[in-house]
Amino acid sequence: MTGDDELEESESGTTLPDGGAAGADDVALDPWGSSSVSDYRKLFEEFGIEEFDEILEDVPHPHYLMRRGVIFGHRGYEPVADAMRNDEPAAVLSGFMPTGDPHIGHKLVFDEIVWHQQRGADAYALIADLEANAARGMSWAEIDEHARSYLLSLLALGFDPEEGTLYRQSTNREVQDLAFELGAEANFSEFQAIYGFDGETDVSHMQSVVTQMADILYPQLEEPKPTVIPVGPDQDPHVRLARDLAERMRFFKVSDAYASFELEPNERALVAERYDQLDPEAFDDDQLRCVHVAETLEETPLSELDVDAGTLESTLRKLNEAGMEPIRPRTRFFDRRATDEAFEALIDAIDGEKRVYESHVDAFEIDLAEAEELAREVEVDNGGYGFRPPSSIYHRFMTGLTGGKMSSSIPASHISLLDDPETGYDKVKSATTGGRETAEEQREKGGRADECPVYELYAYLLAGDDDEFAKLVYDECVGGERLCGDCKEQAAQLMKEFLADHQEKREEVADLLEAADIELESPRRR
Repeated sequence: MTGDDELEESESGTTLPDGGAAGADDVALDPWGSSSVSDYRKLFEEFGIEEFDEILEDVPHPHYLMRRGVIFGHRGYEPVADAMRNDEPAAVLSGFMPTGDPHIGHKLVFDEIVWHQQRGADAYALIADLEANAARGMSWAEIDEHARSYLLSLLALGFDPEEGTLYRQSTNREVQDLAFELGAEANFSEFQAIYGFDGETDVSHMQSVVTQMADILYPQLEEPKPTVIPVGPDQDPHVRLARDLAERMRFFKVSDAYASFELEPNERALVAERYDQLDPEAFDDDQLRCVHVAETLEETPLSELDVDAGTLESTLRKLNEAGMEPIRPRTRFFDRRATDEAFEALIDAIDGEKRVYESHVDAFEIDLAEAEELAREVEVDNGGYGFRPPSSIYHRFMTGLTGGKMSSSIPASHISLLDDPETGYDKVKSATTGGRETAEEQREKGGRADECPVYELYAYLLAGDDDEFAKLVYDECVGGERLCGDCKEQAAQLMKEFLADHQEKREEVADLLEAADIELESPRRR
């Protein structure tokens, strides 16, 4: 969920949401490593990240990073977009591990936080100092120095500290208390599977993970609301774990059901499909029963069913054991961790026909969406959190100016937001491009903007909100009208102007930061 001291690379400068390039590393989602992605399509296929382009039209006044495909994927962003569109509560949160100077990669996240805040979302930005100390071994003095710099850049880019929340992990007791509760729902085996932790992993590192889970859910402590976490795809393991923990903390699980017994999701889908296909009037007493569904499934070749043999076998066993029980759609409220008082309150709150069992309630006159809201309302009224699954949006990694990986150990590969404007100018002028071997060949074949770190600077930063300018640079490059020397000169001048303006604004907001409600010096030992 945080920035890293290793500046990440993208597989190319493409602004298309499914771009890829030969020669880059395979997918490796390591929150503390230097992940790179050779083909973003693999993230859709292997990790279930959804394409942002498919929901773009539902986002009110989308940010240029969304419009240009720099933000390429999401998990469950629809509720956040709906909330902003309907002027309902929503939140945005991201964190920064202060291991070095803020750089142009961090600016992507800064901009995403500010954009959501300007559209009415409650905005949270945190300094992940516990993570920096535990995972990177940084001293508290080093952390303080870098933390202040990150916050200055965030404020200079438009974050409103009076309307938003700034905090550091180590001094936020609410976050630490929530982390303790979340830790009871996680275990070491899970951390092994997700992060590769082993017997050599120190406890503080594991504790920092649980703290990050608390960070992600922190905006919902006062009330459940759609919350988005803007991050690079390397942070997706954190998001997936946070979504799982948010679900485990819920008092009730709500799902569709068809009989008194519980079906797994794939089993339920099979029964639902069969229920929709069968006509109850075709059976003896005009009522569809479990044995009837079992009989039709047994008569159907496995090749015609969209399940494996194990799912079919377990479904048939449950149906046959239930015998003549009627198959009847209902909404199920399953008691996961509710208090007795909350379970009784839920029973009382369900209107219409219902059946109460030891650990669940079946309701026959409420749909799934209404049931979800009712369960959340009862939970909150009875002391629960009612967490909504946190959403996320993912931006592409930026390519290093030298053509390889952006790395803090290679100054020429990246631009710090603290670089002298002249230094920024020189770095862009020295950058690798996607140009041809000669000017003549460039004019004939056109440049390779999709493989050009300099064009990426235009698309990600230098063109700002001006899509026409970004497209003009692209079209002139691939059309052979724009040569690399002139293109780099223009980009270098724009970068110089950006850095000068940004650093001036950092000075202007210094008083705002001093007045903000955040401890700039750690009370912990140096």
